[in-house]
Amino acid sequence: MRAMLCHRHGGVEVLEPGQLPDPVPAADEVVIDVRACGLNFPDVLMIAGKYQVQPPLPFAPGAEVAGVITSCGSAVTALSPGQRVLAYCGHGGLAEKVRVPAAQVLAIPDTMPFEEAAAFLLTFGTSWHALKQRAALQPGETLLVLGAAGGVGLAAVALGRLVGARVLAVASSAEKRALVSAHGAHEVRDYDDLRGSIAEFTGGKGIDVVFDPVGGPLFEQALRSCAWNGRALVIGFASGEIPKIPMNLPLLKGASIVGVFWGSFVGREPGAADENHRELLEHYAAGRLQVHVGASYPLAQAAEGLALLSGRGAMGKVVITL
Repeated sequence: MRAMLCHRHGGVEVLEPGQLPDPVPAADEVVIDVRACGLNFPDVLMIAGKYQVQPPLPFAPGAEVAGVITSCGSAVTALSPGQRVLAYCGHGGLAEKVRVPAAQVLAIPDTMPFEEAAAFLLTFGTSWHALKQRAALQPGETLLVLGAAGGVGLAAVALGRLVGARVLAVASSAEKRALVSAHGAHEVRDYDDLRGSIAEFTGGKGIDVVFDPVGGPLFEQALRSCAWNGRALVIGFASGEIPKIPMNLPLLKGASIVGVFWGSFVGREPGAADENHRELLEHYAAGRLQVHVGASYPLAQAAEGLALLSGRGAMGKVVITL
């Protein structure tokens, strides 16, 4: 089968077209005919050899897919060939077929396009886990979303609004800010004078929850603007810089710095993760959540899609179609 392969670590340009054997499911696995694969920043880190979990070389990146089940292992009873599904595979999604543990596969609504399904799980799953389990965001609280025009950022804006929080979103360009505004943020600002924007939005009280997939100096600025008992969510470091925080700041604010690692959450707390994901699909089916696919590319141009993502040019999700 066709695949885009990483034979050596480096920039996204190291990806090369190649062939892999057709997968055969183990007893608890299914094989999916991949129709679309969502790209995520961890794919870029994995290709660079910098992610927390590294597959052996060579490998096909691509952590989330949507498609049709073609075969099931002998122990799989809740899924069947022919079903339209999305799945979290960790890697291997940039290929014509992928095998995935059945526990990481969800049937999708008939009305859900494969491109949207492939763009759904990691962004909304991460954001919902962050806001629900890690921050315990409450109605009426204030939520700051940095990098709000990216996949997880847009999801956080929509979910914060759904919870009943007041959402201040930050994005770097007028085009991105217009997109974020259309997805429900109460107010959208640029990065100039972030602390001033927070003070104005909260009437000087400080922000209750910070959602930060960007990292770098922005995290410290946001933490300095937290309210008492604020929660600063560490989602990732799209800026390429891991912040170094003066630890007197959380002490003075009575604030918490809270890590969010959705992939580990799925493995360690499968019951809670499954409940989250089913809630999200119910919200989607009811029309309460929309997926924004900002760009799509064919399999042979996967490196271009990853370059758009790593260069922080993506608006919403970037998807590879097969």
